[in-house]
Amino acid sequence: MNERDRNPFPSTDPDRFEIWEILVNRDIGAFLKSDWSTIANDFIAESFVGYSGSSNPDHWKIAFPSLDSYRVEWLRQASEFQKTKLANESTEQFLFRASVLRDIEISDAIAMAHKKIDGRAVIVGGREIVLNWQTIYWLRRAGGHWRISGFLGYLPNPMPQLSPPGLRSSIEIPHGTTQHKKSGPYSPVLRINSGAVIAISGQGPINDDGNIVGDNIQEQAKFTLENCKHQLELASSSFSHVFKVTVYLKDIEDWTIFNEVYRNYFRPPYPVRTAVQAVLWGGIKVEIDMLAVSD
Repeated sequence: MNERDRNPFPSTDPDRFEIWEILVNRDIGAFLKSDWSTIANDFIAESFVGYSGSSNPDHWKIAFPSLDSYRVEWLRQASEFQKTKLANESTEQFLFRASVLRDIEISDAIAMAHKKIDGRAVIVGGREIVLNWQTIYWLRRAGGHWRISGFLGYLPNPMPQLSPPGLRSSIEIPHGTTQHKKSGPYSPVLRINSGAVIAISGQGPINDDGNIVGDNIQEQAKFTLENCKHQLELASSSFSHVFKVTVYLKDIEDWTIFNEVYRNYFRPPYPVRTAVQAVLWGGIKVEIDMLAVSD
């Protein structure tokens, strides 16, 4: 399939045809080769800003204050993705299959494009890779061509439904709650007022290539919690919205050291928590699952 066949916009709609080429075809081609030079002219460097979003606008933030800062992260991600080997299709086929760009609004020399990423594939070895987010791009027509002036990315796909008026997620400790003097960083009971509830599967100290990261409980606990953080962010949540944690330790004697790492990620009121000693996959020392509410 050539690029023209992939492009959903006809040549009689040259603006949208060109924008699709920039945001999908050229971006994927450059990403797979880790070659920024082929897309460098698709941006307006002087005014470029990249924002990181979520379902709650209060948590949107400036992720890339300059085009150079975005270029560095883009190249890092491209380099990491080059290590990906899929079992049933090429990475090119997968990225084109997962990329959808049909909604493009144009007003004079300004355009806004909604690009959605939604795809699953099996990596050699049996593990699954999941891409799921959406990005809003702003473009301007300059020098006879469309160029990207900024984006709001990493938004949930789809965006969650709004909670009914007056319903706001909150986590609080009931009045009069107490616990024993030797308790760790956890609450004995919490009252949850919630819109959407988010659950993440057990996370371990495993990177995208399926390799274990860390030789001791401190390193593995930190990487595991970072994995938890990433999954929560994909669902528009965060550690401050977690209300239930289950910790599985290969050796319960690591409990005290684990708590030292854990305290760096949570603040009172701590989530309620259960910890058990367990037989864990691949020799990992810790696995964690969580329940949270949406932001």
